[in-house]
Amino acid sequence: MSKVYFVGCGPGDPELLTIKAKKLMQNADVVVYSGSLIPPEIIKLCKKAKLHDAAKLVREEIFDILKTNTRKGKLVIRLHDGDPSIYGAIREQTDNLQKAGIDFEIIPGITSFLASAAALGSELTLPGVTQTIIITRAESRTKVPKHEKISELAKHKATMIFYLSIHLLSDIVKQVIEGGYPKSTPVAAVYRASWKDEKVITGTLKDIVKKVREEKITRTAIIIIGDIINPKSYEYSKLYDKTFSHGFRKTKIKS
Repeated sequence: MSKVYFVGCGPGDPELLTIKAKKLMQNADVVVYSGSLIPPEIIKLCKKAKLHDAAKLVREEIFDILKTNTRKGKLVIRLHDGDPSIYGAIREQTDNLQKAGIDFEIIPGITSFLASAAALGSELTLPGVTQTIIITRAESRTKVPKHEKISELAKHKATMIFYLSIHLLSDIVKQVIEGGYPKSTPVAAVYRASWKDEKVITGTLKDIVKKVREEKITRTAIIIIGDIINPKSYEYSKLYDKTFSHGFRKTKIKS
């Protein structure tokens, strides 16, 4: 019996697909894809596949398409934007497949927060600023555990990254300030990172809501909060310091 491939197709730019993802897509018989979140240029790579837009389906219908076609020996792909493992709702799909005795494989993809960092030209873990990234979302219809309240996470003063939350930006700003971030903290909102119509909006906690509202952005954007966006100072990496030795290089300071 064949297996189902959960394929991450990256943030939008077709050239950011993995080679493995592209090969699978070009040979697929059936593809269930994540609606408008995936650009037409990427969908066109599924040249011989029967396409199903997941935005128009409920989970039972998706599972039936995956199960029925896999049992017929067809090459079946569940195509996700970004990486399937981040806000991809794949666990409920893979659990049902396993219950039905169907194997699966996950093909990772470049997730949109990495494309957003690239668009900003930023290093998310900057020595002397932070070595931690917190990836989360604001609470809406999908609840967030109490111990993961934004104001609690903000106490770490790490780089904070928000998915699926641009429409709740004003709430996020209030909560991170409550958690201890000063109003002068840099913020970026990256709309459709790596797409042809990508937009990068930068500001601070004080003015970012106004700037995003002026651009009329209400969906499909990543929010990044932290001093890494516009650091006042930072430390150089010790790994490449001439005084630092390791298993592949000795110190280059003469005694």
